[in-house]
Amino acid sequence: MNKWLRILIKMLLGLAIGLLVIVAGLKLWLNIPPAPSVAAAQPLPAGFIWGVSSSAFQSEGGDIDSNILRINKKAVGSAKNPQDPYGNSVDFRHRYRDDIALAHELGINTYRIGINWARIEPKKGQIDEAELAYYDDLILALKQADIQPLITLDHFVHPGWVADQGGWTNPRTVDDFLAYVDIVARRYHADVKWWLTFNEAAFFMAGEIATRSPGLGGAAAIRRNLISAHRRSYELIHRLEPQVMVSSNIVWMGDTSFSRAIQKLTDWAFLDQISDRMDYVAVDYYTSDVANVSKGQANWNPDPPGLYRAVRALAHQYPKLPVLITENGMATQDGQPRSDGVRREDVLRDSVYWVQRAHSDGIDIVGYMVWSLTDNFEWGSYSPRFGLYTVNVMTDPTLARIPTPAVPAYKSIITGRGLPPDYRPVLRPASSGH
Repeated sequence: MNKWLRILIKMLLGLAIGLLVIVAGLKLWLNIPPAPSVAAAQPLPAGFIWGVSSSAFQSEGGDIDSNILRINKKAVGSAKNPQDPYGNSVDFRHRYRDDIALAHELGINTYRIGINWARIEPKKGQIDEAELAYYDDLILALKQADIQPLITLDHFVHPGWVADQGGWTNPRTVDDFLAYVDIVARRYHADVKWWLTFNEAAFFMAGEIATRSPGLGGAAAIRRNLISAHRRSYELIHRLEPQVMVSSNIVWMGDTSFSRAIQKLTDWAFLDQISDRMDYVAVDYYTSDVANVSKGQANWNPDPPGLYRAVRALAHQYPKLPVLITENGMATQDGQPRSDGVRREDVLRDSVYWVQRAHSDGIDIVGYMVWSLTDNFEWGSYSPRFGLYTVNVMTDPTLARIPTPAVPAYKSIITGRGLPPDYRPVLRPASSGH
C-alpha cells in the first residue's frame, strides 16, 4: 500500500491543492468532529465479527507468474528502490493449517483470506485443479475451526498473461476476471457469506497507471473496467447466493483537510461509482493523516481515536450500510521497538475501545479485523512488521511464528467482547487539524 499511495498522492497533488482552495470555503463539508470524551466502553454484541486479515500473494509464497512477482523480480538487486526477494514469503500455502490453529486459539470467528487468480489460472483458460484443491482445503480447515472465511477476489495481483494483454487497460480483462469470479463463487458461495471484489481499488488503479503509463485514455479505461468488473461480480455472486454480503474495501485517508480532499478524490475514482452495488462499507484504517505515508510504515501514527471518526464519517456517508473494519494494525521496523514508544498491544486495545464507543453511539459497526495474523511481504519488503505473530523471513529458514504481546491482548478482548467498562485509552489523540 505504501508505494502505491505515494504514487497516487504525487499524481493528485496538483488537483488536491486546487481543491483545497475550495475546501477553505467548505470546511464543514470536509472536517469531522473529534472523538467524544472518554467514557465507559460497553461490550460488543454476540454476533460481532472478530477477525484477522491477510492477502494471498503477501502470505502464500511461491514462484507464480503475476504482475506483482514480475515487478519484484526486476527490483531485487536493483540500484534504485531495491526489493527483498519474495521467495516463499511466510509460506501460508503449506502452513495454513498451523496458522488457522493459531487463529482458532485467539478466538476469532472470521479470517479474511485471498484467492490468487494467478495461482488457479496460470494460463488463460487453463485451470489448475491442484491449486483449487488447496483453496478447497483451506476453506474446509477454516470451517472445521469454526471460523468463517471472508474472501478477497483481487488483492492487487493478476496472472502474468493478463499483464501481457494490457492488464486493466484492456476490456477483455473484465470478461476474463468474471470467468475467474464465476469459478470461485460457484465453488464457495454456500460456505462464504462475506466477499470483497477489489482490495483498495483506487490504489490498485494508481499502481496500474504507474506501471503502464497508459496516458489519460488508458487511465480512464482502467477505472472504467474495474468499476464494470465490480458491478458485474456483485451481480454474479448475488445470483448464486442472494443473502451474501459483497463490497470493495477502501483505505481511510484521514481527517485533516488535505486527507479529506484526497479521500473525496479516491471515493470519486471508485467507491462513488459502485455505491449501489455494495452491501456493506469495508474500511482499512492505519492512520488519521495521509501525510504519515511519507514517514514509512513503522512511523505512521496509528491514532486509534481517528478510527472512531472514520467509522462515524462513513456511517454518515452511507447511512443504510453497516461498517466492517477489514484492516487495522500497526507496523514496527524489523520487529524492533518503535521510536515513539507506541506498542502493538496498546494500539489494539485502544482501537477496539473506540470501536465499542462507536457501536454504543449507534453506529452500525459489525466487525473488526486485525492486519495481520503473521508478518508478511509488504509489497517489496519484509521489514515492516504488522503481525500478531512475528516471522523473520529473511533470517529464519524455519519461519517460526513468534507471538507478540498483542496475542494475549487480542484473545482477552475477544473473550470479553471488547474492553471492560473501566478501561481507558492509553494513547493520546493525534491532532486532526481542527
